[in-house]
Amino acid sequence: MLKSKWAVIEGWVSIVGNILLFGIKYWAGIVSGSVAILADAWHTLSDSISSLVVIIGASYSRKPADKEHPFGHGRADVISSMVVGGLLFYISTEFVVEAYHSFTSDDRAIFGKLAIIVTIVSIVLKEILAQFAFWVARRTKSDLIKADAWHHRSDALSSFVILVGIFLGRYFWWIDGVLAIIVAILIAYSAYEIVKESINSLLGKSPDPDLINKIKLICNSHSTYDLQAHQFSVHEYGQYTELTFHIIFYEDTTVKIAHDISKKIENDIIKQLGITATIHFDYKE
Repeated sequence: MLKSKWAVIEGWVSIVGNILLFGIKYWAGIVSGSVAILADAWHTLSDSISSLVVIIGASYSRKPADKEHPFGHGRADVISSMVVGGLLFYISTEFVVEAYHSFTSDDRAIFGKLAIIVTIVSIVLKEILAQFAFWVARRTKSDLIKADAWHHRSDALSSFVILVGIFLGRYFWWIDGVLAIIVAILIAYSAYEIVKESINSLLGKSPDPDLINKIKLICNSHSTYDLQAHQFSVHEYGQYTELTFHIIFYEDTTVKIAHDISKKIENDIIKQLGITATIHFDYKE
């Protein structure tokens, strides 16, 4: 519950910050006539949309398990991440279209002090929002919030590219269109990373080696010899994780003792790692 609360807080902080930034950037884009700054402004507004998806996804994912969803609704996070990635792909294509119009028109962007100040403020604030979102993502282990963090980071990077271009605009008439395309590429790459991570989560990922080592240590703390934990399968459902694996006992170990040790290991795993484990035990000579 606490993790979902942090996700909702991160979402609302992002929405408020992004709407304020959008207004400032859009005004600067209109004043300067810059397609790149206007594209960057809409990119910032899209962050608000993705943050709204974070809030909805986090709220839905914390619903308890029911008859139709016995493992809970945790994968709503993953689905929401894919929605965020799709939004980013759409926005990147729109920027390419705007860049094309910039190349084919005679309008030239006029970058002044306003554009410079707004762009610098955007870089600093967006990186602060990104760092906060990454911190919440580490705390909650949420792919959705991590996707939102990368959304913030891509906006900070695109603003940095625009800042560099502002100082080159007086020398190259086509710089505004080029900047818009660079921003679009950065956004599209962020979308690709988000969607790839989401698909990997749905398809199933190999267990983290560090997690496996922790589980083996827990297993061996209940035995005088190596139980040889192996054949790990991890199934993640948002904040709920199912783990199955095998351990090996000597053939003179009774079924009751093997069962009791396995239950103790399962209890320790859920206490120490927050993972629901199911153990299958084998015998060897």
